[in-house]
Amino acid sequence: MNLGLDFKTGDWLTMLAGVVLVTYLFFATWDGSKGASLIIRSGGKIVAQTDLSQNKDFEISGPLGMTLITVNNHRVRVARDPSPRQHCVRQGWLTRAGDSALCLPNQISVELLGATKLYDSLSY
Repeated sequence: MNLGLDFKTGDWLTMLAGVVLVTYLFFATWDGSKGASLIIRSGGKIVAQTDLSQNKDFEISGPLGMTLITVNNHRVRVARDPSPRQHCVRQGWLTRAGDSALCLPNQISVELLGATKLYDSLSY
C-alpha cells in the first residue's frame, strides 16, 4: 500500500534542517543567566541584599511571623514561612536572574538579580 510518502534526499535534508533549527532555538531562548545577587523585601522595603557566593540563612519578620530564607550553593529558597498555603515554600530553589518567590500573606519577597533576566516583563 503506497500512501505517496516517497521521501527524497531533499525532503530528508529539509526535515533535518528543521529539527536542527528548532533544537537551536529551544536552547538559545530557554537559557537564562545565573543569579548573582539576592534582594529580600518585607512590606515592600529592602531588608537584606547580598551576593550568592556565601551560604547563609536569613530570618525575616513579617506580619504573620518569621520567614526563613536559605542561600546555598548559589541557589536561594524560602525554607519556612507561616503563610497558610505555603506557595513560596513550594516554589523551590531559585537559580536564574529574574526568579522570585512571593510570600504574600507575610509580605515577604525574594528576587534574584543578574546580568540579564529570563524575561523583561510579565503580562496577563
